[in-house]
Amino acid sequence: MLNQATRTTDTDLIIRAARIAENVARHLNATGWYAVALDDFSALRSIREREQGAHHRDTLTTRYRLAYTTGFAGDPAAARDRFAALLSVQERALGADHPDTLDTRDQLARWTGETGDILAARDQYAALLPVQKRILGPDHPATLASWQGLAQWTGLAGDSAAARDQFAALLPVRERVLAPTIPTPPTPVAN
Repeated sequence: MLNQATRTTDTDLIIRAARIAENVARHLNATGWYAVALDDFSALRSIREREQGAHHRDTLTTRYRLAYTTGFAGDPAAARDRFAALLSVQERALGADHPDTLDTRDQLARWTGETGDILAARDQYAALLPVQKRILGPDHPATLASWQGLAQWTGLAGDSAAARDQFAALLPVRERVLAPTIPTPPTPVAN
């Protein structure tokens, strides 16, 4: 379908076909078919850049999904490199404080750590967390995820006391923000 759509000069048709193909690739990715999804996202990136431009929101989203899938397909170094390249584009197109840019910084730190560069991952999370707290707020799920990443990579870097302290500071916030609301049982009435 996508191949047929790209043979036309109708940009609207190409973009509609790309949206459908991207949904298929997302579902393939979600079910663990990373290699197939990776091929699809790679083809989609080229199409989106050609039809919509490198800074278009859809193109940036496709690049994000391509980088993410690359990591899950078993190539953390390539995922790290894709996120690093995406980050520079997002900073220009969206700004350094945009939530999508912050999410890319989180993924860059994650995949940096997955390549074995534990200290760099820890340092990236340490630089990211105060920005997220300022922009998104300390209770935002993305902030909490980065806070957990910082604690995790701090521990893996060998500073177990600092990791313990970070987890100890994070735990009450997570419990308050993420814990389900449990209704209080009614007070029994005395007869």
